Amino acid sequence: MTESRVPDSGSLDCSVLVVGAGFAGLYAVYAARRLGHSVIGIEAGEDVGGTWYWNRYPGARCDVESVDYSYSFDADLQRDWRWTERYATQPEILAYARHVADRFKLRRHYLFKERVTAASFDEADAAWAVQLAGGGSLRARWIIFAAGSLSTPIRPDIPGIDNFTGETLFTARWPNEPVCFEGKRVGVIGTGASGIQCTPIIARSAAKLTVFQRSPNYSVPAFNRTIPDDEWAQIQASYPERRQKSFASGGGSPHEIDPREVWDIDGAEREALLENGWKKGGVLFAKIFQKQTTDESVNALARDFAEKKIRAIVCDKSLADDLIPTDHPIGTKRICTDSGYFETFNRDNVELVNLRRDPIKAITESGVQTESGTHDLDMLIFATGFDAMTGTITRVDFRGPGGQSMAEAWADGPRTMLGMMVPGFPNLFNITGPGSPSVLANMILGAEQHVDFALGLVTRAEQGGHTMVEPRRDAADAWTAHVDAIARGTLFTQAKSWYMGANVEGKKRTFMPYIGGFGAYIRECEAIRSAGYKGFVFSS
Repeated sequence: MTESRVPDSGSLDCSVLVVGAGFAGLYAVYAARRLGHSVIGIEAGEDVGGTWYWNRYPGARCDVESVDYSYSFDADLQRDWRWTERYATQPEILAYARHVADRFKLRRHYLFKERVTAASFDEADAAWAVQLAGGGSLRARWIIFAAGSLSTPIRPDIPGIDNFTGETLFTARWPNEPVCFEGKRVGVIGTGASGIQCTPIIARSAAKLTVFQRSPNYSVPAFNRTIPDDEWAQIQASYPERRQKSFASGGGSPHEIDPREVWDIDGAEREALLENGWKKGGVLFAKIFQKQTTDESVNALARDFAEKKIRAIVCDKSLADDLIPTDHPIGTKRICTDSGYFETFNRDNVELVNLRRDPIKAITESGVQTESGTHDLDMLIFATGFDAMTGTITRVDFRGPGGQSMAEAWADGPRTMLGMMVPGFPNLFNITGPGSPSVLANMILGAEQHVDFALGLVTRAEQGGHTMVEPRRDAADAWTAHVDAIARGTLFTQAKSWYMGANVEGKKRTFMPYIGGFGAYIRECEAIRSAGYKGFVFSS
């Protein structure tokens, strides 16, 4: 492989600084090193894994099939790692990340248990001066920010949250040591993906489980199973085609939507397709028919089917009413993937508190006080989500040459070029950020594509003798308008979702991911690259 010409770093500590040791960060270190860059990685955790390092709560599982939620860049790695289940659990995914770090000797580039708190761009030196939480500092030409779209947990602003004297846990910062629920009165606040995944497991051993639900979510069973040897051999044989389909698809997997207009399909076949989609499990249920998330009448077919399934599971009709969403089309919030979630509410030791009808007033020393009374608890678990897409990067005090912070630049919503770069912040790449497919696609394949594009920009700059690259403001404005226009042509903007920033008080409401599809996004990037990185400015 031809290596890029990396200029003398002079007073720099490294050419490329990578923030994060999840799948995006690990690949960024690998790819930058392969191109001949000196690389330093910064990671807040004690080891690699990112999301799968921090989210150790019981039941944590990926909602993309394991064989697809994996790196594609190395055929030997793809062949040698044997996934055991269709939807891998957190321990297996973390073991995979550690295997990758070992295999390619990536840990030696990282400073663990460290955070980036601030960074300012020195235009004269074309370098980022980076401040670390531990008191140290670094200078780097390029920063690849790969800290993840869902990595800043929300601590809810509930009166008395610090008063509770029992055990308090957050799903997003779950302890390493085992947590015992046996014989305890446990409360779970939040029914997003984390709450839905952990609820069935907690209910099995807790004396009582109280689930505090503000917003019900659609969830489809995972129908998880082990992968037998003959199927694994078939997957290995078809991997090249499978990856090709994934990169050309809407969501980064080989799943294909029925190409026909839904109304050209007779009723019996539509029902069979819905049943088949349900049995595929999880998020794929949002991708059965054309126009399923753009046409309300098509969406209603899937929505009605899902509601019938939930009512067939939950014995108590009024409880089923509380568990079924009424405020958004199905799929416009990410459909959760569960293992026995709705069945859990048929148990005698499980109670659902509908916070829309009976809101929390305060957390007390002994539990949770709602308007109707007090729920005494021994353990309180917060599954309250994340400041998604923007929260992590805006918490770092990034300052461009003009002194403006990222938080200030994005006060009215994120403005990016391809979701990767921001005008006024040269040499800073935000991997799978707002304005890219990000959380709407396979995050590992998305990270590979993003890192490759970013390092292609770096190579183009260095081969031309340049030390700086950033997007033009008009190009970023045009891309952001394009992202917004596509979103407004769908049903997604009807939902008060974290895609819109609606779960964070005071956050600007705007649909943040690029919803045009993973394959379409890649084609946009390739067109820009082929045109000499049109929309980007190279300078020294």
